Amino acid sequence: MILYHGSNVLVKEPKIIKTEKGRDFGFAFYLTPIKEQAERMAKRKQKQKPGSKPIVSVFEWNEDTQSLNYKDYPKPDGEWLDIILKCRGNIKYIHGYDIVEGKIADDSVGETVEYVLAGIMRREDAIERLKFQKINSQIAFCTERALETLRYIESYEVR
Repeated sequence: MILYHGSNVLVKEPKIIKTEKGRDFGFAFYLTPIKEQAERMAKRKQKQKPGSKPIVSVFEWNEDTQSLNYKDYPKPDGEWLDIILKCRGNIKYIHGYDIVEGKIADDSVGETVEYVLAGIMRREDAIERLKFQKINSQIAFCTERALETLRYIESYEVR
């Protein structure tokens, strides 16, 4: 499977990205099977660092997850929301998966998640609201073992 990583730097050797804030599926190297989504992310990252360039790095994933602890959340349901709430709410939370695949909680989806974290919206109401939103996909490679399943192909600058 071909996967894309949008950034403001070329990435040939993926690394687990750690920040001071929680991410959807915890600290990981995030990719998407949606080329346009990666291109939008590259442009967003470039705007955050003027003078840089929007770059998409392309990887091939062999999808052999038999020896890995792999979790797929194919739709935004209660289990999906729970892991995002745990990962975003506590940067020290570790879920134990090597690879997590699921919907991305960005823009209006992320807003809904933030409402739940802040106690403004009930979890059940958030799940109902998310059923009607178009949500893109992401794959989080959370361990070094998971990163070994990726092979760099190429990178290109987004125009």
